Amino acid sequence: MKFKKETYPGRVVHGKWYDDACGAAFAMELVGERWTLLVIRELMLGGRRFSDIRASLPALSAKTLTERLETLRELGIVERTHLPPPASAQVYQLTEWGRALEPVLQELGRWAVRSPLHDPALPLTPVALMLSLRTMLDPGRIGDLELWVAFDVGGDRFAGRLRGEELSIHPAGEAEMSPDLRFSAPSASDFLPVFYGKQKPEEAGNRLAIAGDPALAQRFIDLFAMPPKCSS
Repeated sequence: MKFKKETYPGRVVHGKWYDDACGAAFAMELVGERWTLLVIRELMLGGRRFSDIRASLPALSAKTLTERLETLRELGIVERTHLPPPASAQVYQLTEWGRALEPVLQELGRWAVRSPLHDPALPLTPVALMLSLRTMLDPGRIGDLELWVAFDVGGDRFAGRLRGEELSIHPAGEAEMSPDLRFSAPSASDFLPVFYGKQKPEEAGNRLAIAGDPALAQRFIDLFAMPPKCSS
């Protein structure tokens, strides 16, 4: 018995590349096109305008971004909506099914950074940094620590809540709560020497400013670690 292939506006979905019933093969057919996973990554913390996604991924052309967003909408991974006044802006956001890709991105990230070929000096977006912190958090080190953390990355602001075994992060507006700690830097890459390289801010050129109790800040930073590199 042959199963009928489902189609979306003129394109075969399952089997369009591999003609393979494996779920992993189907996943690659859904999100394996160039730039698709990075577009999904940039939407993982909430809806964003087309121009914001473009600004985060400057090497991605407007034409390709339009095509990727339209495909993701057809597949049910992304939806388009409007923010209420006073913003009244059109944004793209992940559906519930789309948000379920975060653990997939996390496992891919943990696996990939173990390669000696991984280059942390390449550009990093603010959203990618926030997802990296959620990924590289060691729950076993948290204990009874609970706190609110603000992250200012260039012109982007995020609020983090550490509680239980999780660090939840969402975009923060101007009227942000008074956090227990605030980390501020011109770029996402400025966080890496301190959080993952375990350098003091002054050793890393004082690019990362920390507001709050120094001991508490150090305890928070110590929660994050990169996995060991794989042997060649």
